[in-house]
Amino acid sequence: MIIITIILFLVFAAISMLHFYWGFGGKWGSYSVVPTKDDGSPVFIPRTISTFIVAIGLLGFGVFYLIKYGCITVSLPIWLDRYGFWIITFIFILRAIGDFNYVGFFKKHKSSDFALNDTKYYSPLCLLIGVLTLILVFSN
Repeated sequence: MIIITIILFLVFAAISMLHFYWGFGGKWGSYSVVPTKDDGSPVFIPRTISTFIVAIGLLGFGVFYLIKYGCITVSLPIWLDRYGFWIITFIFILRAIGDFNYVGFFKKHKSSDFALNDTKYYSPLCLLIGVLTLILVFSN
């Protein structure tokens, strides 16, 4: 299970670093990571602070895996120790399912650059994170 832990940490670390890059003004890869309406306008415009919050949260998820499997020794609050993996599983499986409009496997809008990337990469990655986390939950 340590292999799954390390893989998930590295995935979260990479995605977090990308968000930090965007938060500091980087543009690479940013053209197709926000859902767009049929007219091409973004559904929302990410603010710098929210991009940093996502970056910190993703890095926190990655570190959580390392803590849970003893790679880092930190005492967690009881609720987080008990339910943390369930929370992560819930977040990422829900993200994979989506909002039935612009995001996830069951989205209506499927032709934008974001929608194509979401179908090929983002939603499958979210589902994989959720499933791998469930494997860790049930392996204890």
